[in-house]
Amino acid sequence: MPEVIFPGPEGRLEGRYHPQKEKDAPIAIVLHPHPQFGGTMNNKVVYNLHYAFHRMGFTVLRFNFRGVGRSQGEYDQGVGELSDAASALDYLQSMNANSKHCWVAGFSFGAWIGMQLLMRRPEITGFISVSPPANMYDFSFLAPCPSSGLIINGANDRVAPPADTTALVNKLHDQQGITIQHEEVPGAGHFFEDPHMDPMIETVTSYVKRRLTEGTR
Repeated sequence: MPEVIFPGPEGRLEGRYHPQKEKDAPIAIVLHPHPQFGGTMNNKVVYNLHYAFHRMGFTVLRFNFRGVGRSQGEYDQGVGELSDAASALDYLQSMNANSKHCWVAGFSFGAWIGMQLLMRRPEITGFISVSPPANMYDFSFLAPCPSSGLIINGANDRVAPPADTTALVNKLHDQQGITIQHEEVPGAGHFFEDPHMDPMIETVTSYVKRRLTEGTR
């Protein structure tokens, strides 16, 4: 997997870029959990999401937010990290101008950033939000949510309690023209420790494959 360095708002950003041979392959970016709590692009959930998208025929980019690994800059409360994600998407699109589908996937803090990116970028056709921390961050900006997607969490998540995730999903369900699918993995915690990683990835894979064949927003 080629290491890449691309320009971000605060200097260079470090990523891993995994292209397909097809020039019109769908594209996806994967966003990692909180930088101040050990979150990096090599987090297990992020890594597994990355490869799941690649196996489905996507050209995929995951990267380190500012101040993580070899990415320049400092943690910026989510504001700068959203700009980093936008730069990553710009970079991915510049290399894949013929792509018809564009997805964003995020885990925990990355899910919050990913949902904000969704609001700014109308070309995003689908999203995967894993363990969104609805108890810690305000998701009310999703009004209306511009794209259909999957929200998935663990039934035993103690970091982002399932009740808060369900409340978020219920708010999004009221909106017209999009469909939010919500799945809860029985017995899984926030990080989908074994044996819960495989069922989570299988759920994501079947959802994305179905959406690609439907061709809907």
